[in-house]
Amino acid sequence: MTTENMNSFLKNATRILFFTGKGGVGKTLLACAAAVSMAQQGRKALLVSTDPASNLDEVLGVRLSGAPTATPGADGLFALNIDPEAAAKAYRDRVIGPSRGVLPEASLNSMEEQLSGAWTGFIAENTTGTSCLGPLADVETQKSLYDSSLQALTDASTTTLVLVSRPERSALAEANRSRAELAEMGVANQRLFLNGVFIAQDRSDAAACALEIRGHEALAGMPADLARLPRTEVALLPYAPMGVENLRSVFGGISPIRKAVHKDRSDVIHSGLSLSALIDELEKMGHGVVMTMGKGGAGKTTVASAIAIELAHRGHPVHLSTTDPAAHVAATVGGSVPNLSVSRIDPAAETRQYTEAVLAKAAPQLDAQGMALLEEDLRSPCTEEIAVFSAFARTVAEGEHAFVVLDTAPTGHTILLLDAAEAYHRDVTRTMSDVPDAVRQLLPRLRDPEFTRVLLVALPEATPVHEAARLQDDLQRAGIKPYAWIVNQSFASDSLAFAGASKG
Repeated sequence: MTTENMNSFLKNATRILFFTGKGGVGKTLLACAAAVSMAQQGRKALLVSTDPASNLDEVLGVRLSGAPTATPGADGLFALNIDPEAAAKAYRDRVIGPSRGVLPEASLNSMEEQLSGAWTGFIAENTTGTSCLGPLADVETQKSLYDSSLQALTDASTTTLVLVSRPERSALAEANRSRAELAEMGVANQRLFLNGVFIAQDRSDAAACALEIRGHEALAGMPADLARLPRTEVALLPYAPMGVENLRSVFGGISPIRKAVHKDRSDVIHSGLSLSALIDELEKMGHGVVMTMGKGGAGKTTVASAIAIELAHRGHPVHLSTTDPAAHVAATVGGSVPNLSVSRIDPAAETRQYTEAVLAKAAPQLDAQGMALLEEDLRSPCTEEIAVFSAFARTVAEGEHAFVVLDTAPTGHTILLLDAAEAYHRDVTRTMSDVPDAVRQLLPRLRDPEFTRVLLVALPEATPVHEAARLQDDLQRAGIKPYAWIVNQSFASDSLAFAGASKG
């Protein structure tokens, strides 16, 4: 491992810098600071976010869209947000649009399903040059673009993969998993950015010293392959680096223009509950669903695990589960706990079980050709969506007889899940088709404040708080009123050393 100054690294950086890492580790902050620094060096830079819950606008202080937008105060820097869902829909519309009004609706639906899948695999297996989509010329063009993009990402002289982490065990473990997966794909030019490295200035401050020790211990236990990567360390900042001028100070040693101003917030602080008092309130439900939601990295998994363990210790049967593919609730719990069961909704496993169940039910009624057609239909990406959604609905239904604590995926994915619930609910009430009762009752259960308690988890920082506020608005539009906010890792008061909560 070699540690390199950030400005030195940027001066000799490859043309493409690809920032990735666990939610909440500071990817957006460091990517923005790097882009601003490059612009300051007189270079042209394009900053792109593909996060469905992107906060690039907020960090840069400029309203962005899907087209490159100049950043005031940083000549040569342009930025844009790519919404993956909107981009995919726009592509499907371009391909299918000419066929609308010409082909039957069933054919159009089949085309949309194919375009929602892994088209590279479809192209590789197709030998005729046509499909129900018609000639594959446009798809082939997109495949060529995909291949050239992949080549650029795997070219060490063109691209550097920047793994962003905080000096925390879970974040480092996630960074190491990403390192290994991307290396297998040929993206081997990697380096590690450690964000929020903390050194206590006052050795008599017990909390500060404990925070420093925790960081050192996490780094000492870093996976060996990750530790061998070139490393850049960024100190924990005493201010929120929002806006171009403050972003310059992240790497450039320039004093921030926005100084922290102390305000007497005792009225807000003392209105909060301790986490133990919040659990007292949740326990009065007797059973039901507790969901932790918020921006990635805010501590949803930790809070969900703490609540589940405490309810189990009080003698209640509890099921702790997660819809977040990056969460590891079992590792957080750390072992067997009486009255507590732990699981995760695994998309691959759920899809396999769902497929096997459908095929088994259909086998007595279909011949070999019919089974082959059914198997082909089940390879649609829609199958995974239905399987995962059904698993989520079944997990929520367990709240009728026990406590279910759900650690949800980050904000953008949570909203997609709720949108799916709304769509499924409308379809069920319209058709009254043969669907499981758990799916039929999902949205009413989520909207029932006596059955489901939603906890919004945020860090005491501008972006996580704003994300949680936006999520609260989205939830209320869906007819779901959050029960409480949990401010994690708060230093506001000794009584809130772990977390504070207030109903809202």
